[in-house]
This record gives sequence, structure tokens and C-alpha cells, in this order.
Amino acid sequence: MQTYRYFVQFVFLGITLFAVFAVQGNAEAWCPFGGIEALYLYIQEGVMPCSLNISNFYILASVLILTIVMRRVFCGYVCPIGTISEWIGKLGKWMQLPQWKVSKVPNFWLSWLKYPILGLILYFTYQTGELWFRGIDPCYALLSRHGEDITFWAYVVCGIIALASLLISVPFCRWLCPLAAALNPISRFGLTTVQRNVAQCIQCQKCAQICPMAIPVAQMTEVNQSRCTSCLQCVDQCPVPKTLTWGPSLETQHPALMTWPRWILFVLLFLVLTAGIGLYQAFPLPGFIKFRGEPAASTAQIHLEIQNLTCRGRANLLFYFLTRDDHYAVPGYLQLEVWPHPQQGKARITYDPQQTNAEAIAEAILEPYFDIEQNIWRESPFQILGP
Repeated sequence: MQTYRYFVQFVFLGITLFAVFAVQGNAEAWCPFGGIEALYLYIQEGVMPCSLNISNFYILASVLILTIVMRRVFCGYVCPIGTISEWIGKLGKWMQLPQWKVSKVPNFWLSWLKYPILGLILYFTYQTGELWFRGIDPCYALLSRHGEDITFWAYVVCGIIALASLLISVPFCRWLCPLAAALNPISRFGLTTVQRNVAQCIQCQKCAQICPMAIPVAQMTEVNQSRCTSCLQCVDQCPVPKTLTWGPSLETQHPALMTWPRWILFVLLFLVLTAGIGLYQAFPLPGFIKFRGEPAASTAQIHLEIQNLTCRGRANLLFYFLTRDDHYAVPGYLQLEVWPHPQQGKARITYDPQQTNAEAIAEAILEPYFDIEQNIWRESPFQILGP
């Protein structure tokens, strides 16, 4: 089982690194935590923080479904930071460094740190409309090609986590990760669990010793802890066959022990993540929505490909040009929906055909605009490439 799990970790980490450093992709657009950061702003204002994308919502939905079924399986198999932290821990054991076991009481209090961290990140993100945490985010520092917005402290945090991971089992995942804090309430009611046959157990404690999340498996009939990542290292480590099994939870499924073949875990992981990506490709929601006025009795739409429509800021600027108050003003109802892209974005503009037309809208986008308040001319950065 662990050989397959390490292979899955290697594949997802390889895909992530290739996409970021070879293809120059944006890892933030596929981070499930980005969906949590963006959710309030998108619901309230119809906008996404810069660098995030509607894809964040789809991947977040996939991770939530996986968590409902298999607890924090995303953390144990897919998350690149979890993989790196776990592999650093194995390096520490290979180097024969002392492995620190944090006792029950300190571990309990440390595990609560991630909740105020999550609260602070979300509060300041929603207040500022920007990714407030990214400057010191160790995940962003490792997976962003070291951009200008990464501070020195991000690398300090990375170094501390790496050093701690050599001596302590996945400390970031256990105590600090804000995504873990968001997933834990759902993971607590996951539909699958590791179950222990008390009559067959010889109390060797090997399952508890191997657990990377410090769950006392040997003391439990069923591992229903929210921090369980379904890594199943405890099942593999057990010396008595069928003492530890994995399958539907005793609380929600059946009063008797039930075992599922463990390949089901890999199949579900692949299917749910693939479905999330496929749905995003099939139904890409706009990442920016703004409107002016009340909808007319009848409306018309134009679809445009626009160069330099790269982010939320540029989408706001496009709306600014569309709602100008000079000779090129567009009268009547307007709704702007934007799909930003690093090269050229797409825009869908809904308007009142009784008061304007597509040609007038194109002129409003392209013509310079004299800002009376600032007493300056504003040149349009946009180019319309095609319908």
C-alpha cells in the first residue's frame, strides 16, 4: 500500500513542479485553500482575488467530497507540502536523527494553532480583497518561481518547517496548516475509517507508533479522528492479519467490521479529482462579475477576446472604461463577466440593444478616456482580438 501511496505522491508532486517551473503555470489557481480564501469575495462582490481562479472552487469541491468519503486523504496523497514534509521526515530517520515525540497534552494545544491562523488569514483576505498571507506563505514560496511578492520571512518559515520535519512527524500538517483547519470539521464525519478488531489485537503499539498524525490507534475501536489522512500506514504495520481494516465507518454504515479493497481509495481519488478538473473545463464560471443598472426587458450579448485582460485589476479597469461618462459613454444596463487569463482574457458583455450596440461598446473599451477628477488622459491598455 505504501509503495503505491508514495508513487501517487511522487506523481502529483511531479505534475505540480512541472506545471509551475516548466509550463510557467499558476499553482495558486489549483490550490483548494484558494477556494476558501476567495469564496466570500466571490459571493459578495462577484470577484476573485488576484492570482486565484474559478478552478479553485472546483478543486475545493473535489477535496471536500474526498474528505467526506475518506477524511483528509488529500493531505496524505496529493498535497505537495504534505508530501515534502513527510519525505523530509523520512530523510531525518534515514540520517538517524533523534525523533521527537510530542506528548498528548502539548500536542493537543499545538493542534489548535491552525484555527486562529485560518481565522486571521480569512479575516484580512476578506478585509483587503487580496491574498494577505501569500507574502509569508511557505506553500506559495515553494511553488511560485520566487516572485517579487514573496518576503524574506516566507523562506524563514520554510526553513523552520523543514528543520522541524526532520525531527517531528509532519508538524505543519498537524499544527499549522489552515487548509487542515478548514477540512477537520468535515473529516470528523468521514464515511470510511480504520477499524480495530479488539479481540485479535496484541497491543504491540506498532500502529500508534507509525501514525504520522500521532493518533492513538491501539486505543481505539475505530479511527474516527478528524486529522486521519487515510494513509493506512497503521494497517500495513500491524503484524496480525485483519486486525486493522479499512472500510465504511461503523457509525454510519454497518455494525460489523467491513473491509474494502484498498485500491478503491486510489480509484476514488483519481475519479473525483479528474471530475473536478473536467467540470471546470466544461463549465468555467466567470472570475469577475459586475453590473450597472436594472436589466432591460430584452438584452443582447457580445463575447470578446481581449488582450491584457489578465486579472481582477484589469477586469475592474475594463468596467471603468465601459461605464465612462464622456462622448463614448455606454447608456443603459450593463453586465460584465470576465474570464481573466495571463495572455488574453475573455469577456461577455450584456447590454440593452435599445440604447447601444456592439460597435459603441468596442469604442468605449478602446478609446482614451479623460478622467475629469484626476485631470489626466487614460489610455486603454486593451486590444480586442476577436469575437
